[in-house]
Amino acid sequence: MAESEEEVDVLVQRVVKDITNAFKRNPNIDEIGVIPCPEARYNRSPIVLVENKLGVESWCVKFLLPSVHNKLLLYRQRKQWLDREALADITCTLLLLNPDFTTAWNVRKELLQCGALSPEKDLYLGKLALTKFPKSPETWIHRRWVLQQILLQSSGRSRKHPQSEEERADGEQSRRLDDLLARTLHQEMAVCSDAACRYPSNYNAWSHRIWVLQHMATGNVKVFHDELSSMRLWVSMHVSDHSGFHYRQFLLKELIAVLSQAPASTSSTGLPQHQCSSPPHLGHDQANGEEADEDGRMLSSTALLQLFHQEVELCSDLIQSFPGHETLWSHRRHVYYLWHNWRREHQHQCHQGSNGGSGPDRVANGDGGPLKACAQSPAGGGEDGVNGQRHAGNAMEVDGASLPDPRNSKRLKRGALPPGAPALPAEHGFVSGILDGGCNPEQRRFALAYRKWLDTVIGPHP
Repeated sequence: MAESEEEVDVLVQRVVKDITNAFKRNPNIDEIGVIPCPEARYNRSPIVLVENKLGVESWCVKFLLPSVHNKLLLYRQRKQWLDREALADITCTLLLLNPDFTTAWNVRKELLQCGALSPEKDLYLGKLALTKFPKSPETWIHRRWVLQQILLQSSGRSRKHPQSEEERADGEQSRRLDDLLARTLHQEMAVCSDAACRYPSNYNAWSHRIWVLQHMATGNVKVFHDELSSMRLWVSMHVSDHSGFHYRQFLLKELIAVLSQAPASTSSTGLPQHQCSSPPHLGHDQANGEEADEDGRMLSSTALLQLFHQEVELCSDLIQSFPGHETLWSHRRHVYYLWHNWRREHQHQCHQGSNGGSGPDRVANGDGGPLKACAQSPAGGGEDGVNGQRHAGNAMEVDGASLPDPRNSKRLKRGALPPGAPALPAEHGFVSGILDGGCNPEQRRFALAYRKWLDTVIGPHP
């Protein structure tokens, strides 16, 4: 075993070089780790590469870390000169073993800004560090900084309009940057999922995932909806992970905000774009445009009703399958509170222009909700239909919710009718079913607390 300063320096140089060569031999390394080994038993490198896994024997770490740490500090103090390649190798070795060393990340920021490193290489290094230290705050902070550099580069290219040959070449580069952003978004979601699986309730990973969506997928309904669907299985397997359910609540809030926007923005929310494409130069076209706006609002409301219905169903299934988990009851409370607020905000809009809508008290108690108020006419005109025509029949009643008239062929062409919306009597019925089913003490305590919350915040049982 190395003891003198010269031997330690030779050992460190050898290990740093071996790590660098390991990445050159196998650029697909996907995990790092420390192999328990108190002392060097064989005259061989302490770096072990098996398939796509990189291991470092533990006996060399006590020599390696202090040495590369001191070298980096001497460089920052301008007491020792290191070229860019040596800096990249030393910081890589140091961060794989101690990713919370801020100085090393700052050195790599400087290397990235001067072009000595690529953003993809730094994201890859952070990904590997997170396989060993999934909660490392400095690693997540550095990832966000690198992503900001990619976004700045992309936004700078998007401002140029290709006209000349040089600008057309810039346009090709802009398209490549768009592809890079799409790949990066997908990779970040995978990195966050892996870190969340490695460390329960990994707040840093879930917060980073939220930040990525806020900055790289703003207003993109498809991305948010795909995330909500993909997370369904994950939360079903991690029923006590508060951070995972908090992320799901964030997705619901974002979808509510986007789908509740004016119909003029439906093209950016994933709704059919033909609804807002009518030219407004004629009166008839203007009327069609108003009808399209109303149809856009109906589609948004239907989509939100389906989201709420599916989320409440998921909560019910998990609560019954995994009794006694407070996380599930807290999530159900949050989902119903989101539904309650959204319904209350849209109640006034749905009743505007409706001459014979259902009363506010029925909406407050969950009887039909905004679906019943909005579905009474395609254009929000009470009993008057399109172009002022009065329909002879009334809307169908199914499961307590009023659905659009089936003779309105335009509405029926747009897909299946939404399921029943969440309702306060149904919530009380669900709680009663849990209490009457002989549940365990913890489940009973959470059910009673949820009933008390319903009576206090939402309103008493009608």
